[in-house]
Amino acid sequence: MTNKAAILVAGGRGTRMGGPVAKQYLPVAGKPVLMRTLSVFYQVDPSIDLILVLPENDFSYWEELCGEYKFSIPHRLVAGGNSRFQSVRNGLNSLNSETKLVAVHDGVRPFVSQAVIEESFEVADLNGSAIAVISLKDSIRKLTDDGKSFYEERQYFRLVQTPQTFQVEKIKKAFAVTELQQFTDDATVYENQGWQVTLISGNADNIKITTPEDMDYAEYIAAKQMSDR
Repeated sequence: MTNKAAILVAGGRGTRMGGPVAKQYLPVAGKPVLMRTLSVFYQVDPSIDLILVLPENDFSYWEELCGEYKFSIPHRLVAGGNSRFQSVRNGLNSLNSETKLVAVHDGVRPFVSQAVIEESFEVADLNGSAIAVISLKDSIRKLTDDGKSFYEERQYFRLVQTPQTFQVEKIKKAFAVTELQQFTDDATVYENQGWQVTLISGNADNIKITTPEDMDYAEYIAAKQMSDR
């Protein structure tokens, strides 16, 4: 049994997409988003323990989709919670005792590169954590409560992606606390223990599909990947 796991979090209802079906189940280039995401992690390591966190009410629908698309990549379903924090904690609680490293990834980021996933496990194994980030291209300004704004040096900022990969022992300890408002992602939960996170370079195509416009861009990325092969 592998000592690696990946928790793919897809507990959202997809309300920003505006349609009757949540975004994680919509097809991109003929394949539902979540199946694309699971496939990337499986290609990196077929022995990885894949855990898909979904709303419990969606389990039967997901199983129907797997049958419809003849999707056979091994994975386990875990019921999500009322927040991302609770959903990730449910996933962590389902890990096998042999698991030493775990990647937490947004299920609606299907274009993460295999190289980023591989590096995240390698760096987390050495340092305790590995958080995928990318540089900013645009200038940024900081807004204040009194309506003013100030220029900020963009080289001191990064956009945070997933995967966020950790040593299991540490991230389980980090999640064994009461949920706080400042927990915007897994890295902030880890930092709450007083530990410094280690950053790695993400990939620009690793977008989080949230809006209908994102779906259009996802189709473009999928087509580009097909043409590059």
